Order: sequence, then C-alpha cells, then structure tokens
Amino acid sequence: MKILGIETSCDETAASVVEDGTNMLSNEIASQVEIHARYGGIVPEVASRQHTLSIIPIIKAAMKKANVEWQDLAAIAVTNGPGLAGSLLTGVNVAKAICLAQNLPLVGVNHLEGHMYANWLTGNTLEFPLICLIVSGGHSDIVLMKGHGDYILLGRTRDDAAGEAFDKAARLLGLGYPGGPVIQKAAESGKINIPLPKSWIKGTNDFSFSGIKSSLLRMVTEDKNINKNDVAASFQAAIVDVLVTKTIDVAQEYNAKQVLLAGGVAANKHLRQTLTERSPFPVIIPPFILCTDNAAMIAACGYFRFRAGKISSLDLDVIPNMKLA
Repeated sequence: MKILGIETSCDETAASVVEDGTNMLSNEIASQVEIHARYGGIVPEVASRQHTLSIIPIIKAAMKKANVEWQDLAAIAVTNGPGLAGSLLTGVNVAKAICLAQNLPLVGVNHLEGHMYANWLTGNTLEFPLICLIVSGGHSDIVLMKGHGDYILLGRTRDDAAGEAFDKAARLLGLGYPGGPVIQKAAESGKINIPLPKSWIKGTNDFSFSGIKSSLLRMVTEDKNINKNDVAASFQAAIVDVLVTKTIDVAQEYNAKQVLLAGGVAANKHLRQTLTERSPFPVIIPPFILCTDNAAMIAACGYFRFRAGKISSLDLDVIPNMKLA
C-alpha cells in the first residue's frame, strides 16, 4: 500500500512515497533555509510564497523517484497542523486538488504525530508502550504511545521549546541561523565549564527553558569577551540534561519498552549520544534527514491512520495550533 505524503507546515516543501508505512520509496525536500537566514528567522509570507513555487516540482520528483503513477497510490496524506497557516494551506489545498482529480482518499496528519512516525522508517521493530520525546523549534513534548493513534501527552514546554531556545542563544552569541546546528558546531570546540540554571519544575514532566535563556542574556551583556564556544557547549549540555533526565524518568514510571526521539532537535548529536548512553531502555532515533521536517514521516503516519479508517473529507481545514493530545 503506497501513500504519497505532503509536508508544508513551516519552511520545507516536501513530498514522499512510503509503502506499508515503513518502506520509504522517495523523500524529496526543498529547503528554504538560505532564504530565511538573511532575516535571522522564518518570515511566514515568504515561506508560503516559496511553497507555491516548489510544491508541484517536488511532488513530481517524489513520484518519479518512487517510480509510481497516480493509480499506484492508495491515498494522499498531508500535514494540516500545527504550523504556519499560509504554509499549511498550500499543502492542504494541493492535496485536496489531487484527491478530487484522481479520486483518491485524503488523510489529514498532525505534524507532531508525523515526527513520531519517522521512527517507523528506521527498520527497527517497535513495541508499545513507547515513550517519545519530540523536540523541535516550537515543541518539547513527552508522549506516551499506547498504540497507533492512542497517545497521552505527559509533558510539554511551558515557554520556550528546546529548538527555540537554541535559536535565541545563537542570536545572542552572534553565531547565525538556524540555531541548533550553529550551537552544536560551536560546542564541539568548547568546554562544559559554565554553570547555567536548569529548570526541573518538580512534580511535573513539563519543560521550561526561559530561565536559561535569560541567564545567557545577562552573561553576554555583562561580559563582552566571553568564550562563545564554552557558552555554547554549556548551554547545549544543560538543555540536553533536562530533556534526557525527564524522558528517562517518565519511561521508567510507565514501564516503556522503548524510547523514541523525534523532531528537528533530535538531529543534535549531543542529545542523541546522551540519551542513548543514559537510557536503560532501547533507544530508537531516526537518521538526520528524517528528524527535520520531511514528508516521509507524514506518509508513514498517514498509512496507519488510513488503515484505521481515519479518512478526511475534502473540507479538511488547517489548524495552525493543533494539539497532539
């Protein structure tokens, strides 16, 4: 069963064909990073306009790479939230048009749910119950996966998400954009020798990274000659420690069989290494290309939703603030 996935929630225009939810036949991505880098962040209107230019060529490329025609597809899966409204509308409207023209079922997919299903494309056998840590620019969530489509949100960010914190730290240090990769690169030449606050918020599984960001701001303001590499290494280590510790604690509490990592920040090498080394449970992590926004994860998730009969109507709307659970 082949599913065409379409992803346009933010600044990547992506299309992919996945077979049976686990076999990735193609995964095409048109990135806008260079366009938005000049602004130091994503400009929503620019992103949506770029999606309209890229989406048809990207879909054609994905289908050509997978060697499929419209009649070979079982359904079209598309991200309809959360994300930027203008960007989401481009993908959803194109998906609707294809479904109407080709008489194919439409499957709306939550972007965060899609990130979790990137782990089904790793070739590993996954067993429920699972604990998944989703870390991205806008989200830091701990999710209990009891089965396909059966989730409980156990922890979330109360202010800045991990990816957002990295972006702001990179801006304060003058390292560039996007924040995650440049902080990681600087940290490789630095030492973890600067004490930074860690917010544990006892009695809850939630995260808060506004305190460490404020501490960094004061530090940079008071000391113009600060070693940026050391700061980057210490900042990265502090955030990773909180993410990993809380995830492992939750996995132990709910007797998880495995721990999954997902989202753009899951590409961070220090996070991947620390979680793998410290977790008493098997850890599954997607390859780097499936951590950042992509359509293969949407197609994989779409397959399991389609199998469960969760088909959307052609009046499917975008929900920019869509919740996972």
